[in-house]
Amino acid sequence: MEASAIARPDPVVLKIDTPEFRSIFTKELEDLIDLFKRYNYEIRVAGGAVRDILMGKCPKDIDIATTATPTEMKEIFTKENIRMVNMNGEKHGTITPRINDKENFEITTLRIDAVTDGRHAEVIHTTDWLLDANRRDLTINSMFLGFDGKVYDYFYGYEDLQKRRVAFVGDPDLRIKEDYLRILRYFRFYGRIAEQENNHDEETLRIIAKNASGLARISGERIWQEWKKILSGNFGCNLTIKMIDCGLAPHMGLPEKPNTDEFKAVFKRVESAHKGEIQPITVLSALLRVPEDAITLNLRLKFTVFERELSYFLTQNREEFKEVDELLPYQQLTLHTIGSAKLKKEYVLELLRYHGKRDLYNQLKEWEIPAFPLKGNALIEKGAPKGQKLGQVMSELKMIWAANQFNMSESELLEHLPSVLEKLELSKKV
Repeated sequence: MEASAIARPDPVVLKIDTPEFRSIFTKELEDLIDLFKRYNYEIRVAGGAVRDILMGKCPKDIDIATTATPTEMKEIFTKENIRMVNMNGEKHGTITPRINDKENFEITTLRIDAVTDGRHAEVIHTTDWLLDANRRDLTINSMFLGFDGKVYDYFYGYEDLQKRRVAFVGDPDLRIKEDYLRILRYFRFYGRIAEQENNHDEETLRIIAKNASGLARISGERIWQEWKKILSGNFGCNLTIKMIDCGLAPHMGLPEKPNTDEFKAVFKRVESAHKGEIQPITVLSALLRVPEDAITLNLRLKFTVFERELSYFLTQNREEFKEVDELLPYQQLTLHTIGSAKLKKEYVLELLRYHGKRDLYNQLKEWEIPAFPLKGNALIEKGAPKGQKLGQVMSELKMIWAANQFNMSESELLEHLPSVLEKLELSKKV
């Protein structure tokens, strides 16, 4: 669909002078504005910062768009002895000057996507603000803001923002096919701006469902980056269910029939007990039916080591600890490890969060892990094997220690060594 078919005749919709707008003006930004004026190139704030300012939020950082090409920008900054940093952005048309050696600004040349493959785009630079707005994903992200306070809105993003409506620029099918990650960006921004959890445009959802398989072409890292933000934002539970209803699950690493009932129950417990503290991987694990599902999901989404181990730990232990309502078994679980007890405590805390056991969660969080009185060398001297099996012996002795309220000396623990070795069938046969 051509930009002119849907573009607003006069893009300037209003002029603002709000505290949020004024908050972006540092001495460095003012120097940058003067510099581009001197060289007769236009710059405007682009994308998310415009949306935030119009929603009454001070933006964390600002992206700047310009009519100057990367080569022209480099010439300006070189001539003015302004250092440029992070030159990796140049291939995307972004130059990052460090103004007054104090503040970096990412400045990107206006562009159009010439060729797209559903993941990446080859771009051509332009000086036409309308064409740049037309290549953006959502109307609320396609606005520009002049440093004189004028808001430029070619595709009715301002009206959509007032209505808290998430809509693609132009033809949704075309926008999604340019980059299938835009499916997830739709849901993420719905969580950012919508006021009702289920006020989607049915035609948009139909087109998303039609393009669901395209997500298989997107890297797991990019998918997980967006999904984490969805789970942490408003309506995270409802939006994930909606994504599953649209057929996205198999292309994102989830089992064929995710456990949506468990997911809803866990999300509700976590939200009510730990408002604003959602660990995305904890609630996501509720959709998995068996530990093997956690392995498959990790292969697709490329979790961090912590996320991978936590999802596996939760799916392994949640059933066994569902009805456990005393602290000691959780303390023992924390110690029942060959690795770091401190790290394992984080996993056990998430297990308590998963089950909504708030009091036990607070008790375990406050609990200082006591120092185990036995060292490995002392065990080896008394006949314990070396290597991995030593860890098994140590774990068993830690359980005995925990059962005795962590109040046993080294000699008292060593008295239990023969029975532990026998239990593990590690005693030396004479």
